[in-house]
Amino acid sequence: MQSPQRKTLEVCVLSDLHLGTFGCHALEIVDYLKSIQPKILVLNGDIIDIWQFRKKYFPAAHIQVIREVFKLMELGTHVYYITGNHDEALRKYSGTKLGNLTLDDKLVLELDGKKTWIFHGDIFDATTRGSAKIIAKLGGHGYDFLIWLNHVTNKLMTALGYEKRSFSKKIKNSVKQAVKWIGDFEVTAADLAIENGFDYVICGHIHQPQKRIITQNGKSTTYLNSGDWLENLTALEYQKGQWEIYYHQLNATQKSSSVIENYNTSKVPDVLTEQVAFWIQSAL
Repeated sequence: MQSPQRKTLEVCVLSDLHLGTFGCHALEIVDYLKSIQPKILVLNGDIIDIWQFRKKYFPAAHIQVIREVFKLMELGTHVYYITGNHDEALRKYSGTKLGNLTLDDKLVLELDGKKTWIFHGDIFDATTRGSAKIIAKLGGHGYDFLIWLNHVTNKLMTALGYEKRSFSKKIKNSVKQAVKWIGDFEVTAADLAIENGFDYVICGHIHQPQKRIITQNGKSTTYLNSGDWLENLTALEYQKGQWEIYYHQLNATQKSSSVIENYNTSKVPDVLTEQVAFWIQSAL
């Protein structure tokens, strides 16, 4: 069943939604999900931020994101939930399939005769493992505070007639070490993809939307990153043999009344909603 108001896509990749944190632009995510009907939707890690999850903070808009994913599944979309570091507790359920939902830690797709390798990318980040994870979690809370501070400041700047600014993007783009780390991340992912014969490699994790061809030793692959929904509000869309980066407009405040609705989840099989709730609850 196809909705005439939705854009049809072969594949859509979203990552780093960070549901359950203040910085998540849930209204914009809902707005975007309502506008598409992909055959395959890949949620490529850090979808529900279990690291920073607080029972006191999970607004209706964040719940609506999950409902819209279920809605797409009703319309026939196959959803792949690929775990990241912020939702790594779900990795113990990797390989689980339930209806149109598959939970795993990586995905390989063959699209128009070309192989695409999709994974979150935290495997390349030493700060997400061992004792360094504690520091990373603290850094996550600091990042969330910076996003909150940026939000408050931008409200004031807008009221005074100035353009909005992104503190975290400015910091990342101005710190040479951060820029080098992002570059190294992309090359490392591409090297592995080339070594394993993949035409495309798709990651999330670093919150940096990207599409570039990387060549090593005469062989090349296309590296893509789906970005995030804290700062960039981006997704990857595949249609007619091409991957493109989609940029969503930060305009949900004008649409909030029409975006959030009492969506009827009774159409979603009870076993599915109960299983997903169990995964999340047991991971906390």
